[in-house]
Amino acid sequence: MPLLLVDLDNTLIDRAGAFARWAREFTEARGGSPADAQWLEAADRDGLEPRDRLAGMIGERFGLDGAAEAEVLAELRAGMVRQLVPDDAVTAALRAARAAGWVPFVVTNGTVAQQERKLRHTGLDREVAGWVISEGAGIRKPDPEIFRFAAAEARQPLDGAWMIGDSAEADISGARDAGLPGVWLHRGRPWPLNTFRPGHAADSFPHAVQIVLIAGN
Repeated sequence: MPLLLVDLDNTLIDRAGAFARWAREFTEARGGSPADAQWLEAADRDGLEPRDRLAGMIGERFGLDGAAEAEVLAELRAGMVRQLVPDDAVTAALRAARAAGWVPFVVTNGTVAQQERKLRHTGLDREVAGWVISEGAGIRKPDPEIFRFAAAEARQPLDGAWMIGDSAEADISGARDAGLPGVWLHRGRPWPLNTFRPGHAADSFPHAVQIVLIAGN
């Protein structure tokens, strides 16, 4: 059975949308303005800004003391999960992949506790065969070893596997270095790398699964 490796944030879940909702909720609760919410989204850098550093930036922006910053860090994590909305189209696509004989398996960077909370909150833990999280694996995408590690955890051969993800570098370039074809979720963005072009691009996770089911057979 071929292995279908999938990213989590902004691939299986709409992390960007959830963060935007949380940013509005957080700023409104503190009497902030829409400009503050927009600043929060920019400071987040699509999830790439380390959480502890972002909490410090938020504390400075809103005039919070050190104790309050610790509360902000906890709220950054809990609020992110709270704002996630399960996507029936993603669930249907995962089920279609399984019905076609593929084994969906999540490969994600992040902390084990946070990423597992996201999987369970959205019910995705019941739709995939398992997951590898960088903190637990001790390896981060784009290191090709994490894809090999995931195959071993899934007890499936890496040969014939595909990768779906929204990060050109972490997901598609990393998978390419591991010898895997990939489908890039472009999210309306231009391809950012000049070293190679993605073999496939899609505008949604269900679209990406359709590509794999056709091209991967």
